[in-house]
Amino acid sequence: MMEPVLTIVVPCYNEEEVLPETINQLQELLKELIQEALVSKQSKILFVDDGSKDHTWELIYKEGLRSEFVRGLKLSRNVGHQNALLAGLFTVKERSDCVVSIDADLQDDIMVIREFIIKFHAGYEIVYGVRKGRDTDTVFKRGTAQAFYKVMKKMGVDLVYNHADFRLMSKRAVEELERFTEVNLFLRGIVPLLGFRSDVVYYDRLERHAGVTKYPLKKMLAFAFDGITSFSISPIRFVLITGFVSFFMSLVFGGYFLALKFFGNTETGWTSLITSIWLIGGLQLIAIGLIGEYVGKIYKEAKQRPKYIVDIDSFNLPISRHHLLKQTFEDEGFSPGFRKVSETNK
Repeated sequence: MMEPVLTIVVPCYNEEEVLPETINQLQELLKELIQEALVSKQSKILFVDDGSKDHTWELIYKEGLRSEFVRGLKLSRNVGHQNALLAGLFTVKERSDCVVSIDADLQDDIMVIREFIIKFHAGYEIVYGVRKGRDTDTVFKRGTAQAFYKVMKKMGVDLVYNHADFRLMSKRAVEELERFTEVNLFLRGIVPLLGFRSDVVYYDRLERHAGVTKYPLKKMLAFAFDGITSFSISPIRFVLITGFVSFFMSLVFGGYFLALKFFGNTETGWTSLITSIWLIGGLQLIAIGLIGEYVGKIYKEAKQRPKYIVDIDSFNLPISRHHLLKQTFEDEGFSPGFRKVSETNK
């Protein structure tokens, strides 16, 4: 059996602090996999620059000129982690037998990739990297993450528990993923829907090697809410049920107050009136907001705008063109996507 062509896709956003170490470690791993005859010599690492504002693209491009394994994909602007990941997957699918996606922060154990490849050789088309536990997380982050998975399960969404975006997918799986054309593509829920033969590999989550997280609390909550509303209409159903419950409760209390009126035991007061107004008003605003969220998603889908726009793609450059750019870079100090490199940055 011929060795499969592996491409490791790494989305990057302002990762200049950790990127040199990430590039070094992934290259060493890829060389080892090639020496062990687990993957082909044509295997590559694709770093996707998601509109970074620092020197991330500069580092990717220069390393791509030096190394036969490193290539870069520069997006025209920041489109978010999920869309950047999709851009990488769809760019490499034609020239890859399998694709591994991993974040640039080195928190996912890259040694697990070897186990991914072994599983792929055994016939698995999707292999999930799953954390053994969340002992390194704060109490708040661990609690909210567990709550998110439980809520999604209750709503019937098939998620792999404690799995993020560290996974292997076969070429066929990526091709089928590309058929999902919706704008609000929640990968952690979509990939299990593909239905291909899959397995999991457990690993311990590591500390970030350098830099700061690109997923603060605000982004995490937005990501979770987007995942919930992208996969289920349960929130709208919950509002509907709440409306019915509120309606029947109002009938019960209405009958109760009518009975008090007939027996002459009524007392005027603001408390019950204001409480009921605020309760009904709050429920109405929540209902309108949730419906608006779904209408907004329909609006985005109807426009059919592209998820991303590629500025520079060095992965699919012809070899002759790549060598020409390398020579230009060495002779003049220029490279696509940024200005002339100063002597201190060469």
